Amino acid sequence: MTEAKQNLVKARLPRGFVDRGADEIGAVGAMLDAIRDSYELFGFEAVETPAVEYTEALGKFLPDQDRPNAGVFSFQDDDEQWLSLRYDLTAPLARYFAENFESLPKPYRSYRSGFVFRNEKPGPGRFRQFMQFDADTVGAASPAADAELCMMAADTLEKLGIARGDYLLKINNRKILDGVLDIIGLGGEDEAARRLVVLRAIDKLDRLGGAGVRALLGAGRKDESGDFTKGANLPSEAIETVIAFTESRRGNNAQTLEALAALVAHSPRGREGVDELKAIDELAKACGYNECRLLIDPSVVRGLEYYTGPVFEAELTFSAKDDKGQPIRFGSIGGGGRYDGLIGRFRSQDVPATGFSIGVSRLFAALKAINSPLVAAKPHRGPVVVLVMDRDHLAHYQTLVAQLREAGIRAELYLGGAGMKAQMKYADRRQSPCVIIQGSNEREKGEVQIKDLIEGAQAAAAIASNEEWKAARPAQISVSEDNMVAGVKEILARHGL
Repeated sequence: MTEAKQNLVKARLPRGFVDRGADEIGAVGAMLDAIRDSYELFGFEAVETPAVEYTEALGKFLPDQDRPNAGVFSFQDDDEQWLSLRYDLTAPLARYFAENFESLPKPYRSYRSGFVFRNEKPGPGRFRQFMQFDADTVGAASPAADAELCMMAADTLEKLGIARGDYLLKINNRKILDGVLDIIGLGGEDEAARRLVVLRAIDKLDRLGGAGVRALLGAGRKDESGDFTKGANLPSEAIETVIAFTESRRGNNAQTLEALAALVAHSPRGREGVDELKAIDELAKACGYNECRLLIDPSVVRGLEYYTGPVFEAELTFSAKDDKGQPIRFGSIGGGGRYDGLIGRFRSQDVPATGFSIGVSRLFAALKAINSPLVAAKPHRGPVVVLVMDRDHLAHYQTLVAQLREAGIRAELYLGGAGMKAQMKYADRRQSPCVIIQGSNEREKGEVQIKDLIEGAQAAAAIASNEEWKAARPAQISVSEDNMVAGVKEILARHGL
């Protein structure tokens, strides 16, 4: 092996990250446009924050405190300030609102989309970089703000092609859980760490089931890989009280509220949480959102500590099959809740806030599984490619490209050094709808050949021999240079491009 080969860097993707091609980027873009339209219909406006924040701005509300650097990717800049990649879009919004408090309207309604980063153990469907799309109302304490976000989330899922009955917006209130934790003796600052363990254990109920959550509420749990997660070390009676809370859903929202009210009857904070859920339920039902769309479910708690009141989760209830024909359920594809204390970290007084976040990657996978027209659209098509048959006339070929671009047609000049066969192969790989061919004969006549690659591929499949192909020259037409743009437009229109 030569020294040059020994010094080559191995091309490899970091663990927990993915590359995306043009087809997926285009389909995700269509999905994001639909979400944006839905959010804007409810009066939310765009804002963008950077992917990097000062670590202190992200605070203690981190997704995975068992990791060496507390669940986030962090580094120091040249003046030794600690910076971190954002782990969600909510903490940066809190910083932005506090920094621009005087100039922003109150309540402040905004939406944001972008990648977030988690320094967590990757696994199937679990990545270290993924996209979220959030909407938040800051400065409104009314349960109407929470109800509106839930209604907007339901409308957004339907706009994306998910039928009513194939999703649920599940709603709970962290104040009720706080009441339960008070009852079992986990109130007060000195029990904050154990409370967080309990929250994260309940948040895994769908994935781990009752036995797994009981283990995490107790001594701990070892997963399939052998990794051990330390538990909350609750006594068995306290564990059963927490489990009873998660299982207190009844036949309808009114009955569930009665069961929750009985469970936290001796906790003022718990009763306050029940009253807020009642208000949300009444507001939603007044607008036609009943239990088949918005369901009160005590098992929903959300894993982050900064939630202070109502919490909600968008869950897909339908089943689909993977590439191997195995049944899959997508479960939660988004969620959020009220975080009244987060902005108060930057200001002398607390500011009420509530928000909802869609997990774009998981929702995209679900839409593909149900063949939503939004993401199952026609395949990505590349630009029209002008082939170079005579390099002495490169400038003339470039003018052909310029004419196409002036007409609003995506086009490019072949810039490689290969012959016609390789150029045609290049155009196929670019998924070009057609190519422009002009040799010396065509140039002398002031003509070009336009080859429809889409129709040509279909025609070629039905031709048995090379002689037939040469005789038929499938999907190839000759036009004057003056009619080139019109000829290309006709081909694009034929294929709906």
